Amino acid sequence: MDVELRQLRCLVAIVDAGTFTDAAIDLGVSQAAVSRTLAGLEAALGVRLLRRTSREVAPTAAGTRVLARARRILAETEDLVREATTGHSHLRIGYAWSAMGRHTLQFQRRWARLFPETELQLVRTNSATGGLAEGACDIAVVRTEPDQRRFSGVIVGLERRHLAVAADDPWARRRFVRLAEISDRTVVIDRRSGSTTTDLWPPEKRPAVEYTLDVDDWLTVIATGRCVGITAESTVTQYPRPGVVFRPVRDAAPIPVRLIWWREDPHPLADRATRLLTELYGTTDRP
Repeated sequence: MDVELRQLRCLVAIVDAGTFTDAAIDLGVSQAAVSRTLAGLEAALGVRLLRRTSREVAPTAAGTRVLARARRILAETEDLVREATTGHSHLRIGYAWSAMGRHTLQFQRRWARLFPETELQLVRTNSATGGLAEGACDIAVVRTEPDQRRFSGVIVGLERRHLAVAADDPWARRRFVRLAEISDRTVVIDRRSGSTTTDLWPPEKRPAVEYTLDVDDWLTVIATGRCVGITAESTVTQYPRPGVVFRPVRDAAPIPVRLIWWREDPHPLADRATRLLTELYGTTDRP
């Protein structure tokens, strides 16, 4: 069964115009072409869509259902074309777990004020690319090195590393910890999108490791007291959790925060997002 967009446009035009003659004028075609196009749609669907009398044209019950779907399909098609040709109607920014940390709300508010013509959408996708590779977003915030063959991007800021421990852990009363101390604990790592690896420690000092695949599972394991975790400071803001306490890791290298996009198809608004987020992180946020 082949249904074409021109057939759906024809159906909508006939109903909106009220007659085949007026629909032909609106579409810029002949009345005979309108009749043939509608007949082709009815043949493809196997149902009568319109009741035609000398006085009016009205949808049948099946026509009413098809008409509603046709309007949605045509509207979505127009949005798709507009997005593909301009790229300015909306911007989807993906992230795996902590978006822009404590800058998230301010970024959203500033974007709405500076670029009201472009709708901003934040999309959480539990993947290493924050949903970019999966097609869930246009650009993404990540805290790991992307595949340089596929993606391009820039560092917009740096975030300190924090240790996450159970609230009743003795370390929860400390002001900070050091990496060498953590090597004696079991560290839980988010294998899918986390920013921590055992490369933080020299080979002879690496801790025991457990793995999870999601930030919520990661926090749940830490709350039991069986493991500790290391994460970016943005997690402290985005994921406060009863039973989990965060403390700075004083001697750990900071985590670069990147905006990334497809190398061969950068989004036209990536530069705006980069400038705004870099401004929010600013030099005062750098350790």
